[in-house]
Amino acid sequence: MHNNTAISELIEAGKWISQRGWVPATGGNFSARTTTGFVVTASGFDKGQLGTHTFIQLDHNGDRSAGSAKPSAETELHLCMYKLIPSANFVLHTHSVAATVLSRVVKGHSLDLQGYEMQKSIAGNTSHLDTLSIPIFDNDQDIDRLSLLVSDHHLHTPIEYAVLIRGHGLYVVGRDIREVRRHLEGLEFLFSCELERLKLEGISAEAKV
Repeated sequence: MHNNTAISELIEAGKWISQRGWVPATGGNFSARTTTGFVVTASGFDKGQLGTHTFIQLDHNGDRSAGSAKPSAETELHLCMYKLIPSANFVLHTHSVAATVLSRVVKGHSLDLQGYEMQKSIAGNTSHLDTLSIPIFDNDQDIDRLSLLVSDHHLHTPIEYAVLIRGHGLYVVGRDIREVRRHLEGLEFLFSCELERLKLEGISAEAKV
């Protein structure tokens, strides 16, 4: 995939994601793997109003090859996800209310979802009876250290499609723009359902361990 194609697809995805309120203020960041390396959104831009000037181009080693804007502090975590998941060609990082709150309510190391038909929107999931587990990592301003934790987790429990950063948001991957958008929409629906279930059933944070 050429850089310009990837950037165009991320610009359109940004409009769609922004309309749903999943990237408030200038939060979130998006990236894609390309034939020459990677493209990633720069820091400080409204993700609903992206343009070619709001992207940085990186080579295969992650070094800047084009673009003068300030790189996102979380670029390293994007590159980590690509390294861990060779089939991933897109990473979307969002800050929805449901994802952010659930990542704090659940005290364990994963958000485990079961019983939802929408689980089948995630590649490789074929039944609501299966458990869909999204790993959760504590937030850390040291992105290199956080990336190392994600990599260490992957060694014993491979990450397939998404991770949650506690009190921060969601990182979701896909093989192409359609898949990553489907994964994002499916997971956001599941998160909203789970959050509503917890509120209705009155399950306390202490009970979700």
